[in-house]
Amino acid sequence: MPSDPKRPENVPAANNQPLPDSAAGNPEDTSGPHGLLDHRLSRRSFLSQVGAAGVVATAPPLLAAAVPEPTVTAATDGHSGSVPTAPLTLNVNGQDHHLQLDPRTTLLDCLRENLNLPGTKKGCDHGQCGACTVHVNGRRVNSCLSLAMMHVGERITTIEGLGTPDKLHPMQAAFVEFDAYQCGYCTSGQIMSAVAAIKETCGPSDEDVQHAMYGNICRCGAYPNIVAAVQHARKHVES
Repeated sequence: MPSDPKRPENVPAANNQPLPDSAAGNPEDTSGPHGLLDHRLSRRSFLSQVGAAGVVATAPPLLAAAVPEPTVTAATDGHSGSVPTAPLTLNVNGQDHHLQLDPRTTLLDCLRENLNLPGTKKGCDHGQCGACTVHVNGRRVNSCLSLAMMHVGERITTIEGLGTPDKLHPMQAAFVEFDAYQCGYCTSGQIMSAVAAIKETCGPSDEDVQHAMYGNICRCGAYPNIVAAVQHARKHVES
């Protein structure tokens, strides 16, 4: 039978004859452009790409871990492991002390650790209890809130410089007489604050004394005896 001139050569006749395996894309054919071989290659390529993506995703942490962290070293003054210090002279209890201190040293730590004057107590270390009270040029100061470097050229007085066991200051004697302490930890700060307070504008009443001493805390609750001691001692302290 002559071929139909209107039908392309590659199109099968209308007799529903099956197309050849190569034209139908038979999955059993491993040589055609869409055969099993190409399917395997595509899968292999896909897996390769996934593996490559995984390597790229994990690479930054590995690279970051390989970079050493910067080493932080403390500033020194030329000696290994030392802290930079500065020279200063402090006048404490009438005596000059030539010191070499870390500029960050508080007056409280300087008195206790460098000058061996433990009568000034470290209580809260935040300026809230008054146990560290000392005098600077006659005025009371919370030494835990003040740097030692700030007081060069000033007169510093601690409880050790106020009186001696053989010759107590009138305020010290009054605290003993009126039993104005129990554990004694806050006593030095109470005495230093009381001496300064009666030289300030402290009124005559007990309430005035309480107000003037409000920055000093007694955890034992000896406040009535403290006020009585201050009222007694103020008669003997020169204003």
